[in-house]
Amino acid sequence: MTAPSNLESNIDDATIADRNAAIMALDNNSNLMQDSTFDDDSNDVEMSVFDHLEELRQRIFYSLGAVGVCIAGCFTQVKPIVKLLEVPAQGVKFLQLSPGEFFFVSIKTAGYAGLTLSAPFILYQIVAYVTPGLTRKEKRFIAPVMFGSSFLFLAGLAFSYFALIPAALNFFVSYGEDVVEQAWSIDKYFEFVLLLMFSTGLAFQIPIVQALLGFLGVVSSKQMLSAWRYVLVGAAILGAVITPSTDPLTQSLLGGAVLALYMGGVVLVKLLGK
Repeated sequence: MTAPSNLESNIDDATIADRNAAIMALDNNSNLMQDSTFDDDSNDVEMSVFDHLEELRQRIFYSLGAVGVCIAGCFTQVKPIVKLLEVPAQGVKFLQLSPGEFFFVSIKTAGYAGLTLSAPFILYQIVAYVTPGLTRKEKRFIAPVMFGSSFLFLAGLAFSYFALIPAALNFFVSYGEDVVEQAWSIDKYFEFVLLLMFSTGLAFQIPIVQALLGFLGVVSSKQMLSAWRYVLVGAAILGAVITPSTDPLTQSLLGGAVLALYMGGVVLVKLLGK
């Protein structure tokens, strides 16, 4: 009777040992999965809500300080900037129709120029704030997005300065030629030029938005391409809304640029494999 009892005890011991080994293996696999999952954030320091708010406050303070410094610097050199923006209006005489009109034009011009110059620093502050919460793959995507956004914004300013503004001004000058003398309000002219340039720079961010949507898996390149009819209508509406003038040439140029940027964004998303 002793031998069967020992045999059963050995079998029970072997079963318990196997069960313990299986449990340890599951624990090890779980630890490996956790390590691989959170490997990207292993070096991050956990912060409280108040710490996040404090960091956000500091970065907003730095951004506002950079904007203020850039605007003040541009205001000290506002006359060369004004002369540069008057170049597309060749043969036009600018008038100050009310006291202090040019002074307020100088403030507007310095404000837009200061925002443009400080935009890279503001973008850096935004990226620095959100980067700790991103994965390693998402962090590698940040640098191309920053560079592409800055490049496209400057390209939008250049396209507006060299193409849209001269086209619009030539249309208005030629339309009123031999009928009215070309003497324009300095305030109205700069309101037209600054708004057109800044809005065009923002419109040139379309490929960046598409790349982000494709990277996040929200919309695929095939879906973007299939919506080209709606984009064509939207580009025409956007060209009519953004351009302060009502001439068809400027609206067509901007609408065509928006459509070309959208198609370029589709190709970019396709190249990203999304």
